[in-house]
Amino acid sequence: MGKVKIGLVQMSCSADKLSNLQKAIDEIKVAASKGAQIVCLQELFTSLYFCDVEDYENFTLAESIPGPSTEILSKVAKENNVVVIASLFEKRTQGLYHNTTAVIDADGTYLGKYRKMHIPDDPAFYEKFYFTPGDLGYKVFKTKYATIGVLICWDQWYPEAARITALMGAEILFYPTAIGWATSQDEATNTEQYNAWQIIQRSHAVANGVHVVSVNRVGFEQNGLMKFWGGSFVSNPLGNLLYKASHENEETIVVEIDTSNTNHYRTHWPFLRDRRIDSYQPITKRFIDEA
Repeated sequence: MGKVKIGLVQMSCSADKLSNLQKAIDEIKVAASKGAQIVCLQELFTSLYFCDVEDYENFTLAESIPGPSTEILSKVAKENNVVVIASLFEKRTQGLYHNTTAVIDADGTYLGKYRKMHIPDDPAFYEKFYFTPGDLGYKVFKTKYATIGVLICWDQWYPEAARITALMGAEILFYPTAIGWATSQDEATNTEQYNAWQIIQRSHAVANGVHVVSVNRVGFEQNGLMKFWGGSFVSNPLGNLLYKASHENEETIVVEIDTSNTNHYRTHWPFLRDRRIDSYQPITKRFIDEA
């Protein structure tokens, strides 16, 4: 279609799953009222970010996909004629769980899901305890308004993930995210970390000639020890920021992009043309030791 209006929902969460889901639904409607055609929610939006601890009780937060939340969101998508990108905690079967994003088309059709491929394990981000790495591969979804690629949070640090998804035909890369600062950190460290996070994603936009949309949560969690830094943004294919959200506030905003510009950027900056695919075999190795 070319021009597409993207809705970003940056919000804080509580311990009440149903309340969080309703809040997201309300904000989807707000975005739709502002003209949004595709609305992206943040990572694991139906709960607090529970991976700060290794607690078996947290597995009760998981659900099937498709399942209860996607059924509700499908109705919302259809009623508001919007595509919904919804990041959820998936229970695949007993004892097998994934960090998964469902994509619902504007007519309410469930188009499929992407399972997070890269799973971190850091202090207060103990995701390996909960999530099995994705086994669906990288995915694109042909929605009513655009062909989109969805990656999730830790995936955003890996150029390979962005490249493969773009090569599969994604016109826009979406990154539902949950990332924050420890409140004990100094401001210089905070700034350095946020800049690295934003720069790596903007570089994916440049390298692949596509728009990038990153949607993060906001607010204090973990008894005040973690401040999720918000800062959701939209980048054009040359890395220019079309919008950047605040670090403190909940925001539901709509940004218009033009996917038809991809051809212009890829023609003038022909990175895909000049790729030396015959030389990239070493990328499949963990590390290249000297002979």
